[in-house]
Amino acid sequence: MTLDLITSPLLDPLRHAFFGRAGGASSGVFAGLNCGNGSTDQAEAVTINRRRVAEAMGVEPEALLGVHQVHSADVVVVDGPLTGKPRADAMVTRVPGLALSVLTADCQPVLFADSEAGVIGAAHAGWKGTLGGILEATVAAMEGLGAKASRIHAVIGPTISQRAYEVGPEFMDTVLAEDPRAARYFANGHGDRLLFDLPGYGLQRLRQAGVGEAEWTRHCTYLTPDRFFSYRRSVHAREADYGRLIAAIRL
Repeated sequence: MTLDLITSPLLDPLRHAFFGRAGGASSGVFAGLNCGNGSTDQAEAVTINRRRVAEAMGVEPEALLGVHQVHSADVVVVDGPLTGKPRADAMVTRVPGLALSVLTADCQPVLFADSEAGVIGAAHAGWKGTLGGILEATVAAMEGLGAKASRIHAVIGPTISQRAYEVGPEFMDTVLAEDPRAARYFANGHGDRLLFDLPGYGLQRLRQAGVGEAEWTRHCTYLTPDRFFSYRRSVHAREADYGRLIAAIRL
């Protein structure tokens, strides 16, 4: 089966993709292209899946780079192959031939590019990371490599949509205590439940960071089980684990 690659004209002509779950070697709850080494999937299957992603990106497997994601606002500046996986939630580089990747399963995968400066970035942005400033930190790190915010194009890939992201009032209180501007991204749900627009909030933060253009691909991970993995859907289904989607970009 062929891989499912979602791309955006905003990031052309750079090679990039938000990968769906099709075309992988994993089975069971991980069926498809599970790229998460931290999952309980068979290591051999994950290795095969990551090798297929590397091939699609036109790099050797060791040049498909990732970090140990911890819902932080920490960014790694990459100047060559990584030794191990630093604890962070974004990477930036100006080195050709390296593919920066992030893993998600409802959180926002965000790919960045200033094609003129030859600087790219990739960020894992769940609600904690977005609230904590991971998107702005990625833009700042790219500027440190010679990019200009107004030239940066940023694309949010498949993530959980507002329709599927039900939260409680304590969640809204936590978010608004840090950023009162986020109030517009909450809608009423059933009873005291609320619906949070994570990609809408991500786009607001990107635009406030001064990026030239930003968009969401408008794919919902939760509502499209045949195409995407979803942590929240796995919890609701009482599954033991869940697959991780990968997104990547390279110069």
